[in-house]
Amino acid sequence: MAGLKEYCGLFGVYNSDEASLLTFLGLYSLQHRGEESCGIISFDGNTFNAHLGMGLVNDVFNEQAIAQLKGFQAIGHVRYSTTGSSALRNAQPLFVDSNKLPVALAHNGNLVNSAALRAGLEQKGAIFATTSDSELILHLLMRSKKVRIEDKLIDALEKIKGAYSLVLMTKDAVIGIRDPLGFRPLCLGRKGDSIFLASESCALDLVGARLEREVDPGEIVIINKNGISSIKFCPERKSFAFCAFEHVYFSRPDSVVFGETVHLVRERLGVQLAKEHPVEADAVVGVPDSGTSAALGFSKQLAIPFEVGIIRNHYIGRTFIQPQQEKREFGVKLKFNILREVIKGKRIIVVDDSIVRGTTSKVRVKSFRDMGAKEVHLRISCPPHRFGCFYGIDFPDPRKLIANEKTIKEIREYLGVDSLGYLSLEGMLKCFKNPPSYYCAACWSGAYPIKFSGADKYVLEKGKK
Repeated sequence: MAGLKEYCGLFGVYNSDEASLLTFLGLYSLQHRGEESCGIISFDGNTFNAHLGMGLVNDVFNEQAIAQLKGFQAIGHVRYSTTGSSALRNAQPLFVDSNKLPVALAHNGNLVNSAALRAGLEQKGAIFATTSDSELILHLLMRSKKVRIEDKLIDALEKIKGAYSLVLMTKDAVIGIRDPLGFRPLCLGRKGDSIFLASESCALDLVGARLEREVDPGEIVIINKNGISSIKFCPERKSFAFCAFEHVYFSRPDSVVFGETVHLVRERLGVQLAKEHPVEADAVVGVPDSGTSAALGFSKQLAIPFEVGIIRNHYIGRTFIQPQQEKREFGVKLKFNILREVIKGKRIIVVDDSIVRGTTSKVRVKSFRDMGAKEVHLRISCPPHRFGCFYGIDFPDPRKLIANEKTIKEIREYLGVDSLGYLSLEGMLKCFKNPPSYYCAACWSGAYPIKFSGADKYVLEKGKK
């Protein structure tokens, strides 16, 4: 995917002698959801132990750090900032060291009423240690006059609006929460007597746990010595707002998300894309990693050979210093290398998951031309991004979205491709098992499932065709 970055991943484990090691492994599996910072907090029955840092999981944690995180329960977080600056103070899990209720919290999502909540709390004397909206939840939790933790949580959740999957840890429990609309995924797993929470099931696979189920929208799951208990903190709904972009791009293809294996969903997206935008060519090439599954479906539908024409370098850290000249082009080449012998002299269909700003796609198309491609046809397995997202994805300003600023014809000319085809919104939603009313597609349609002030200036006034 061009021009977009990951956001957050959550993991938690209760009742394991290797809680911190298992959490490290879980975060390693979720690294694709956030490369900016990471952290683990454990509890050993007496003390909360924490280790957080900037960078990748494998760089922040070593054997010594994990050994110091003693305890039978732990929660962890990988982060890309959507609200709050990129700084160590915003790394999660967050922790409140209170005699009354010490608690650690990890959050995936974005609260749309965070500015108003923060201003109100500051007027009441609250002091914030971070610029993250996640800290608001802790303040609300600690200010609740309720007695039981579940009642305190419901009290806090009634005041927040937006997208949130949460994993919390107290002295005697690990808790999972998913917002009433279910924007972000969260699942529950088990291995022997140990119980797990994770943003994606691929993290459960690595630690040898089996996927039991997904946490339901509007559900609080409390895991303690009595097992698993469930509380629904909102009325039953007939429609939800599962983020469709999880299937298109964010989630790992080997995960089960919103009840479906992601790879199989992406294959269906590719099949539908081929039906809507067929073209004669010699080879289909997928942009790794999220474009690969869709490319396979496209290839099967049109009986055009699938070729591995792009190799991705998985070992690019955020701290790599790029040269000043041709900085962006060098960065793209560093991440992806094109196989000349596969491409040269052929008509190529390149299947990608999305185009956001268009700059990376433009460089990549030029690279195909430089490698001798006879024709380059670009196919995108989702509709054009024309609207901002306010629920945890890094494109709130549509003025930075190429499909907001240009028509399809203008995008094709800007990218320098022989043809360009996007999957239709109806075609995309048709590929999901759940009904269309279960999904948020606001970044494509402009139909925001949660209304809030301040969004109007980001909504496209005149649609491009």
